[in-house]
Amino acid sequence: VVENEIQARIDSIFSNLERLEILSSKEPPNKRQNAKLRVDQLKYDVQHLQTALRNFQHRRYIREQQERQREELLARTFTTNDSDTTIPIDETLQFNESLQNAHRGMDDLIGSGTNILQGLRDQRVTLKGTHKKILDVANMLGLSNTVMRLIEKRAFQDKYFMIGGMILTCVVMFLVVQYLT
Repeated sequence: VVENEIQARIDSIFSNLERLEILSSKEPPNKRQNAKLRVDQLKYDVQHLQTALRNFQHRRYIREQQERQREELLARTFTTNDSDTTIPIDETLQFNESLQNAHRGMDDLIGSGTNILQGLRDQRVTLKGTHKKILDVANMLGLSNTVMRLIEKRAFQDKYFMIGGMILTCVVMFLVVQYLT
């Protein structure tokens, strides 16, 4: 009951502090900073009280829980064949077997990871060799680059000569047909 009353008073103090904060913003500029500082100090103090109340409640809850567990333990009667005092050997064996299977699975994963890593290293060596060969071919092509440009220029010019020849042939054929008919 006392804790609830303290909490209610702290809540009312918080609401009053909110109103004070609004009022402090309406103070003249030369007093506003000092008023805000005082309101912030009061908020800090109230938060400190709130934290202290929570710590007290938490300690009380833990103490009550410990007392309840102590009472349960003292009220409990133990017998020689109580099921709570037996050792679950079958469950332990199954757990151990599961752990060994997981260990073997991890070993398999590590082994396959090692194989994958070795494969990547081999591919790297192969790609390095291929890269070197490509650079050699590119160097050889660099020498004949001017020759390739000349060939492309000649092919471009030949295309125009071919189109012009086709048009000229079509015109001559049309004139011959027109003249002979």
